[in-house]
Amino acid sequence: MSDADSALENKTIGIIGGGQLAQMLASSVRHLRIKCTVLDPNPNCCATNKLGQCDQIVAHYDDEQALIKLAQSCDVVTYEFENVPGQGAALIASHGSIHPNPTALSTSQDRLSERAMFKELNIPVPPFAQVDSLNQLSQGLEKLGAPSILKARTLGYDGKGQVLISDPAMAAKAWETLGKVPAILDSFIEFDRELSIIATRALNGHIEFYPLSENIHRGGILRLTKAPARQVHETVASKARDSIQKILEHFDYVGTLAVEFFQVGQGAQATLLANEIAPRVHNSGHWTIEGARTSQFQNHMRAVLGMELGSAEPTGHSAMINLIGNEPRPGSLGAMPKAHIHLYGKEPRPGRKIGHITLNAKTQHELDAMLERFTRIIG
Repeated sequence: MSDADSALENKTIGIIGGGQLAQMLASSVRHLRIKCTVLDPNPNCCATNKLGQCDQIVAHYDDEQALIKLAQSCDVVTYEFENVPGQGAALIASHGSIHPNPTALSTSQDRLSERAMFKELNIPVPPFAQVDSLNQLSQGLEKLGAPSILKARTLGYDGKGQVLISDPAMAAKAWETLGKVPAILDSFIEFDRELSIIATRALNGHIEFYPLSENIHRGGILRLTKAPARQVHETVASKARDSIQKILEHFDYVGTLAVEFFQVGQGAQATLLANEIAPRVHNSGHWTIEGARTSQFQNHMRAVLGMELGSAEPTGHSAMINLIGNEPRPGSLGAMPKAHIHLYGKEPRPGRKIGHITLNAKTQHELDAMLERFTRIIG
């Protein structure tokens, strides 16, 4: 531990939310003897189990007294998910320090505000239309055509709050299915692949960029991430870094941020269309725990404490596989000693992320062989 790091001993970071991201955030700075306190309504949350070991304030996210207590008892507060009530983040800001700032949080919570931000920063996005009524939905379908995707403006994640409209005649049913809530209509993009970039910005403005990763979703849930993404032309990588830097500087952001893109086309002429931001550590960056010189989690915590960031350079080639619903069969991974298994201490249930596995290799060829073997073993 360096002198600068040892000076931070006994500092306390408050985290709104006590899920697996809070668990991994806390674990990333345990060696620095930095303490963490989470605010979460679930007394058995991931961050306070034997894997997380955080202190906890058991309260709902809109409990003003609990939020004030968190702000006043911690050196700085951050959050692990973007559906934190905006008023709560603002309340903490008035009683203490919070990073990333509440403006980035509130923008990410509303797809329309998010799209407006992308356009303001000249970051390309899919064609879209605002939808506040069935009539506006019909007009949007006339403009964009079908197929299109109707997305609720708020509270959507892991594929929730979305309806695919394959025919304009489905408009009324889709509007009903979504719950008649404010939405946007996205033109359906025939993309080549999904990519994301993660970066951390320090209090002094320094940015560490992680490489683009390739993400494979099924059922709206991330299943597999490969990093660094393969066959990325430097022109495309530069566009991604430029986009995330614009966003970080736009919000005077402190901490880790992710931007998800659709890649359309190949090579230097490929287009990146921004889909959404996540103002927090991100599932597509879990590979960084074993696969980068400094993980996205530790860099986030370093940033919010005003510390110097560590290098985001990858140490090789990595793949991260989400465990959805169930753990691997007992003993099934015994034949893969190089697999890093992270279980979050959650009860298995369909569609639930209960852990992830990371594979690391020196070459893409070696990683491909590991993935093939993994698939054969797990089935």
